[in-house]
Amino acid sequence: MPTTEDHDPDFVDLDRWPTIRAVEAMLDGQLAALAAVRATTGAIAAAADAAALRLAAGGRLVYSGAGTSGRVAVQDGVELGPTFGWPDTRLVHLLAGGIAALSHSAEGAEDDMPAARMAVAEAQVGHGDVVIGVAASGRTPFTLAVIDSARAAGALTIAVANNPGAPILAAAEYGLLAATGSEIIAGSTRMKAGTAQKAILNILSTTIMLRLGRVYRGLMVDMQISNEKLLARAQAMVASLAGCPEDVARCALEQTDGNIKAAVLVAMGKSPAEANARLAAHGGTLRAALDAALDADGEVPR
Repeated sequence: MPTTEDHDPDFVDLDRWPTIRAVEAMLDGQLAALAAVRATTGAIAAAADAAALRLAAGGRLVYSGAGTSGRVAVQDGVELGPTFGWPDTRLVHLLAGGIAALSHSAEGAEDDMPAARMAVAEAQVGHGDVVIGVAASGRTPFTLAVIDSARAAGALTIAVANNPGAPILAAAEYGLLAATGSEIIAGSTRMKAGTAQKAILNILSTTIMLRLGRVYRGLMVDMQISNEKLLARAQAMVASLAGCPEDVARCALEQTDGNIKAAVLVAMGKSPAEANARLAAHGGTLRAALDAALDADGEVPR
């Protein structure tokens, strides 16, 4: 199968094509990239289950990559806080060239294996952590070294790559392959490969959060309330889940400092202290806390 670096002869005259034809070809490539992800759904599910078990004990999510792959990885990580309330203290980014590489290319840094090993050591990556390495080619030295070092330190390791047989897939405990083949512009992995990586990471991290109880009835019940729009959304969530008027929901959110899950319990008649205690007793999972109410209080779980 062609690799991400191969030159596809079908596109040698791409620069001479009518613009609409070039755009359509690029879109077809994006659709093919998403289709390639379907073959790895089973592996994504297995990796997510294993990661959730590890993280339930309090570990960290660690993202690693270089160049385009590194930037895709960081983007996935930074969205977990606003969406799922994932704490910054439990998120680490090990990016070739450092965080400055997000806005300024540092492609040469991808070969620096000693820097990768040092980054793993300085971050004190260990048994409780889950490390996700992303590399289109699957042989990027920096990312490979992160995976090797993290696994040696006892972390759970997950690799995302786009070439079959890539070394990083074998180096990690869970290898997620989206074989996207050659790019419409040879070697430009910001195209098909990047799209497939983004889809895999979106699905993987969302599934992890789902298994950790940060989603209830399809709602982002651990969402951070950072503006008026999100406050209105949170009030609507609490009102819907607790079966109460929105003014009661708003009051419950005020009493729980914006904790949506606790606010649901408060809106159903618990004190803030009782709500927090019940959530703590059930690993912060709203469904489990509500289910337990059936036995404890004779209430009907929602």
